[in-house]
Amino acid sequence: MRNRYLFILLLFSFAKVFAQENRVTLLFAGDAMQHLPQIYATKKDSGYYYDSVFELVKEKISQADIAGVNFETTLGGKPYRGYPTFSSPNEFATALHNAGFDIFFTANNHALDTGKKGLEQTIRVIKELGAKQTGTFESQEKRDLQYPLMIIKNGIRIAFLNYTYGINGLVVEDPNIVNLIDTIVIKEDLETASLLKPDIIIAVMHWGEEYHTKPSIKQKETAQFLVKNGVRIVIGHHPHVVQPVEISSENDNITHATFYSLGNFVSNQRKINTDGGMIAEIVLNKTSDSEGENSLVNIESVDYSFVWVHKYYKVKKPVYRLLPIKCKDIDKEKSMPQSNYNLTPYEQKSLERFVKAANKNAVTPL
Repeated sequence: MRNRYLFILLLFSFAKVFAQENRVTLLFAGDAMQHLPQIYATKKDSGYYYDSVFELVKEKISQADIAGVNFETTLGGKPYRGYPTFSSPNEFATALHNAGFDIFFTANNHALDTGKKGLEQTIRVIKELGAKQTGTFESQEKRDLQYPLMIIKNGIRIAFLNYTYGINGLVVEDPNIVNLIDTIVIKEDLETASLLKPDIIIAVMHWGEEYHTKPSIKQKETAQFLVKNGVRIVIGHHPHVVQPVEISSENDNITHATFYSLGNFVSNQRKINTDGGMIAEIVLNKTSDSEGENSLVNIESVDYSFVWVHKYYKVKKPVYRLLPIKCKDIDKEKSMPQSNYNLTPYEQKSLERFVKAANKNAVTPL
């Protein structure tokens, strides 16, 4: 009998040795924009300095295994400009990468704001930083080689797709490509992705109607199409406001998650609901056995937090900093606990207004 127990213990020991659980933490931020006041705010005699903008969110972003952001501007060179045709200093991308972002999603309606030159320079600068980029391409040949974007992290194979509803009526110059939302093309891309044997597919979509806190019918239909065809996580951008998060489960296991809109990550927009955004936080896990047989990747958790853009003036010059907001479970009848950010009463009230509205919009029934 004693030998039998020893044998069973040995079996469990071997199982622990040969069965390995892999885990990946994902983070996605909303629209990273650069209006002229932001560019002016960071200008110094020797260049542009953005690091202080992201100082308080850097730890959170850099702790994620993979962090992605919607890069809603171009690096088209001087003269730098904001809305409606964005061209930002290269230092903006550098600061985002230094803050911890690994992937820049560039398929959005401003991808062609500085034409062919801007599209190609944006891709080049991001890649020279050592970051990943997808959604826009110098040529069909580059797209064929680099898309879908495959990243293997901690033994988990992740395929990333990225598309936009449009490019503000501009025309893409040959041989450049901007991924547009076209279900025929997306289905072909998903078939290509399947050949790469990903554990999970994530689609990052630039869609919806600006400043609407609920997803449009078109957004819902596209999300359903994506899920039906194998996408398990959908991340949305463009409306500049937070929209609902939809989580599907089966037997208490999360099967799919859709963030319809993360809102703004950093911008100069200050009207209601636009002065901040949501940060999506997702954990994946997978167990592999001694023979290398892998289980289906599990979506272990889906969560979110908020970030608020604090804009103030110092010596008549605007200053921007992103304030992470940890509390999301806010009673709408009560005030948030006072922040430790040394805000004026007006600023504190503005922060609370944004977070309460964003929290409400995130859980609004679809």
